[in-house]
Amino acid sequence: MKFSISREALLRPLTLVAGVVERRQTLPVLSNVLIDVKDDSVSLTGTDLEVELVGRTVPATVDVAGSATVPARKLMDICKSLAEGSDITIAVEEGRAILRAGRSRFTLSTLPVAEFPNIDEGQGEAEITLTRGTLKHLIDATSFAMAQQDVRYYLNGMLIDLRDQLVRAVATDGHRLAVCARDAEFTLDKPFKMILPRKGVLELARLLDDSDEPLTLTLGNNHLRAHTGNYTFTSKLVDGKFPDYERVVPKGGDKQFCADRAELRQVLSRTAILSNEKYRGVRLNLDEGNLRVTANNPDQEEAEENVSVEYQGSALEIGFNVGYLVDVLNVLGCEQVQMTLSDPNSSALLEAQGGSDALYVVMPMRL
Repeated sequence: MKFSISREALLRPLTLVAGVVERRQTLPVLSNVLIDVKDDSVSLTGTDLEVELVGRTVPATVDVAGSATVPARKLMDICKSLAEGSDITIAVEEGRAILRAGRSRFTLSTLPVAEFPNIDEGQGEAEITLTRGTLKHLIDATSFAMAQQDVRYYLNGMLIDLRDQLVRAVATDGHRLAVCARDAEFTLDKPFKMILPRKGVLELARLLDDSDEPLTLTLGNNHLRAHTGNYTFTSKLVDGKFPDYERVVPKGGDKQFCADRAELRQVLSRTAILSNEKYRGVRLNLDEGNLRVTANNPDQEEAEENVSVEYQGSALEIGFNVGYLVDVLNVLGCEQVQMTLSDPNSSALLEAQGGSDALYVVMPMRL
């Protein structure tokens, strides 16, 4: 194998592919990236057995086609440290990968290509096409609510709920819920639900932008494959039953107020400074035209803020984990936020004023 390529043409796909590669691996070959050189293309593959990403780029010249696996991080760090506009030549000689650029020369170890695993994705049941911007919006609006290391493993990911002409993303960690839905131009014979693991969601998001470029999703029983531009992303799905999120969304709340989103976020963030570091609890006191936010901690320190709100109705006192409220206010892209409550023991519903394609549920705390 021997080919030449510009630094920039190699670095972008290499950076994305290396993101999939875990630093600590049970199999040494999983720390490597597979480089496959054909007559007019170079493909780079990284995997951790759960998620696989293939990036393709165009070489300047190909002297000898072939393939090799080399350490992903080291190759990426070398490419990053070279001067912009450098031309890189990579060749395999006597089981080593030799990288040359200008007056620099690096020798990297290789491992047998035959050891590099391939995710067996099986037969795809259906195929749909979305825009990159649609999926990016859904992930950005909901991914913060995914659990991180919950024993209920099906919460450590995101539910993608596909119905005819509609795609919905749902994430929850048991304390809060984020739901976002968008119309899309595709047809499906039957609804399709799948749970994408946390790492799969985060890596897929790195591939996406706000453009209208097409993204093709191949839906399988235990895999999701996404194809866009020069990248093919494959992820195993979580085998489990996601909670019935539609039952969790509170209905019939009789206390609804609207506030300036940016102002409310600042008030909550400031109050949080003096909340209990472990529980992060704040108390909301809702009265006509005013919301009082208070917090205290075991050191007898207290914070109190008032923010004007559009509200007419009976008074209510309710406690929340302030981090959960701030997370929602960070992703809501509106100027006015609407919050619906019913009593101190019932979940709050947050959304943009007048409703939008996203809604958020936060459970209360006893303070």
